Amino acid sequence: MSALRWNALRRYGTTSSQHLPLSGIRVLEMGQLIAGPFAGQLLGQFGAEVIKVEPPGLGDPLRVWRELDADGTGPWFRSIGRNKKSVAIDLRKAEGRELAKQLAIKSDVLLENFKPGTLEKWGLSPEFLHPHNPSLIFTRVSGYGQTGPWSPRPGYAAVCEAESGFRYINGIPDPETGGLTGPPVRPNMSLGDSVAGLHAAFGTVLALLSRQAKIQRGEKGGSTVDVSILESMLNLTEGIIPEYDRKGKIRGPSGTSVTGIVPTNAYPCLPEPGSSTPTFIVIGANGDTIYNRLMTAIGRTDLIGPNYAQNQHRVQRQTEIEGAISDWTSQKTVGEVIESMNAAGVPVGRVVNVKDIVENEHNQARGAIQDVWVDGKDGEGWNVKMPGTFPRIEGFDFTPRWAGPDLGEHTDVVLEEMLGLGKEDVEKLRGDGIIG
Repeated sequence: MSALRWNALRRYGTTSSQHLPLSGIRVLEMGQLIAGPFAGQLLGQFGAEVIKVEPPGLGDPLRVWRELDADGTGPWFRSIGRNKKSVAIDLRKAEGRELAKQLAIKSDVLLENFKPGTLEKWGLSPEFLHPHNPSLIFTRVSGYGQTGPWSPRPGYAAVCEAESGFRYINGIPDPETGGLTGPPVRPNMSLGDSVAGLHAAFGTVLALLSRQAKIQRGEKGGSTVDVSILESMLNLTEGIIPEYDRKGKIRGPSGTSVTGIVPTNAYPCLPEPGSSTPTFIVIGANGDTIYNRLMTAIGRTDLIGPNYAQNQHRVQRQTEIEGAISDWTSQKTVGEVIESMNAAGVPVGRVVNVKDIVENEHNQARGAIQDVWVDGKDGEGWNVKMPGTFPRIEGFDFTPRWAGPDLGEHTDVVLEEMLGLGKEDVEKLRGDGIIG
């Protein structure tokens, strides 16, 4: 598609989302940074009209996080803001809050990730808006939820990951205590925010389905989706809580392996030719028959038999098994290990960086990475790569309609078309500093 075509699509919204699963659903996104906006990104990718409210002048702080393009906006924002319309409104002012109220009244979902109590203070919470729009769904993302003794606390992903127990189980274990030998290891991304955003999008879709059923019964359909980053992380803790309850076991950190599952680990390989940089390969052979195939492939059939038949047997012999695998991989390159494992039908994966991801033939074949056009000044522009839309649903084209917009790019058209304001009204609001 030509740059001029993308320019037109992005500025005038001529691409169609009418045949996508969430077509006809309007979401008013009033969040910032990651958790709320990621939920908005997901809803927009599946067809919802997402109107993002941002403060004039500055916009969402994520616009200037990490690497910046020539126009001063980060590529990350172009990705998380895809398919959204940007409306610049100053919510600190009463006139701005009134505009937001009127937009919410004409929306299906109000999505926010402010500190609990903020919408109440602004007069934009359910008790203020449901009398005007009984079917409005509120999706509210916060660190610890809208209720409970910790609800007033500010909560970013990092601290909620810590309070969820996630950070405790990630690190190098102390061989004597089983606890951490030092500070916990954090993933180099805000995992808690993204997980909460995923829960928020999922919860929103459930609330929309529930609303439809309520309306068919003649009931009011509005409800609140209360998403806690802490609880979203708890949803990832597998058997940690029930195992503690029934057996008194406190799962500790496990380094590069995972507690109670053998073998699955990162194993050393020979450096690449001409390099001294260590390399590693991840092998997951915890299925019983897969384990047997692995041992056959590495020439260790002596580690096959009743004493190794099932996972609970192998856990008791983890050191022996892991040592045998490491001895074998350490004599081979990553490519040689992959070739052997693929031939044996054993799951294997490289430890790759983002360059490898973008250049990966499988990702390219499936269109997992998409190029989306960004308008620059004087008719110039560029493509920005971003992850595609997942999961894939047969029969739908989820190609991004436009990249994250410039701040306030859609302010005028949204206020004029949704609220019926005239151009003079809009210019007065802009002159008064209510909009940008």
